[in-house]
Amino acid sequence: MLLLLALSVFVVIIGVQLLTTLGVTPNTAIIGAMVAMIIARIPLQSFMRFRSIHIQNLAQSATSAATFGAANSLLLPIAIPWLFGRQDLVIPMFIGVALAMFLDAWLLYRLFNTRIFPAGGAWPPGIAAAESIKAGDNGGKQAALLGVGILIGAIGSWFKFPMAALGTAFIGNILALSMLGVGFLLRGYSAPLFGVDINQHYLPHGVMAGASLVSLFQIVKLVRHNKHDAAPAASDDNAMAVNQNEHIGKTLRFGALGFVAIAATVALGGGLYRELSLPWLLAFVVYAAFAAFFHEIIVGLAAMHSGWFPAFAVALITLLVGILIGFPPVAFVMLCGFSTATGPAFADMGYDLKAGYIMRGKGQHTRLELEGRRQQLLAAMLVFVVAIPVVMFVFQDYFSRGQVPPVAKVYVAAINAVVSTDIALSLLIWAIPGALIQLIGGPGRQMGVLLATGLLINNPLAGWAVMIGIAIRALALRIWGETARNKM
Repeated sequence: MLLLLALSVFVVIIGVQLLTTLGVTPNTAIIGAMVAMIIARIPLQSFMRFRSIHIQNLAQSATSAATFGAANSLLLPIAIPWLFGRQDLVIPMFIGVALAMFLDAWLLYRLFNTRIFPAGGAWPPGIAAAESIKAGDNGGKQAALLGVGILIGAIGSWFKFPMAALGTAFIGNILALSMLGVGFLLRGYSAPLFGVDINQHYLPHGVMAGASLVSLFQIVKLVRHNKHDAAPAASDDNAMAVNQNEHIGKTLRFGALGFVAIAATVALGGGLYRELSLPWLLAFVVYAAFAAFFHEIIVGLAAMHSGWFPAFAVALITLLVGILIGFPPVAFVMLCGFSTATGPAFADMGYDLKAGYIMRGKGQHTRLELEGRRQQLLAAMLVFVVAIPVVMFVFQDYFSRGQVPPVAKVYVAAINAVVSTDIALSLLIWAIPGALIQLIGGPGRQMGVLLATGLLINNPLAGWAVMIGIAIRALALRIWGETARNKM
């Protein structure tokens, strides 16, 4: 616990500093594991326990939770009312997003290893963290291979090549990642090749909106699957499916009610009852809760399949829809901050639980897996408790010096802009192909969501990296497959 507390304070400051200066929050999970590995080398009996890969997994979970929790779930949302000139809304917003952060992590903990977010999903950063810890523990050939991989990644990154995208291509579903690569390439080359900036026409946002809505319906269908088709006592598999459906359903219902309660807290704390009539206030609470829930599910699905989570873009979609509904500007501020807070902690918990799942034997030991997963949740909750007062203590100093997350400026600019009917029409038109692609790919591949993720991120090199990685993977599978057949 002392290690986790010390690490969390250190990493919270790192996350805040990076988000306000560079505009991004890198995954710091491996930092915690490395610190534990170093401590384990101290020749004292009390430090021997840090040789355990499970202790290192807890340190890894704590550091990544501290980074994303402090920067993305706490600091970014409160920067929006600050930039909007409503400093009086900062504290109500801070209370709401802090509660949402805890709910976010708990929901992923409950939904991990279900049909919605299976433990067998890609979760690329989680695999990377687990294999790094295992290699460090085993030493020898595995550690040497890890070192070679780190060296290759560092050299590629030095030359500005997105090595993370290349590595992800070896892990996730090939069809889903192909759509991600196509999205990256279309976004990067639409202007130079076709003379059209698809982002200015809100094409990526429309595709994501359509794909996301279909994805939500697919999730509902998954939850209800076997509820009417399977006989309650037909088989053990059917019984397990029904139990999982009940588990998912209870979790989603609790999450929905939790977000409604937090949205109401944010609305009342921000004084929206003075700005809105009672029907509009109720409409705001319902829509804000839906937007937050929608944001975390879609961000979580994209993170699971690709390692990217388009939190900014999905939050912007919910903001644009809120503007079209007709809420007043102050409501947009609260809506945008609340929606932005959900998703990062949710996705990050998935990465951490995937790492722990691998190190605990991939579910072979049920009691160990469940207890280890619970310990990871407790570690994340502990550092969240630390992150809250640290961010509360430092945010005013950062904001007063103009050090605010760049993304927050984009949100405020969108709030201040007048949304035209052309934007609404564009969202509706491009939602159709997004919905169709998602429908064709099904809930297991999330092809529409992954295509939209690529379209929303202007990084054509990442597209080439994904495509090259998929080609190498396909070639390797073909060679190894032929070798295996020849041996037979």
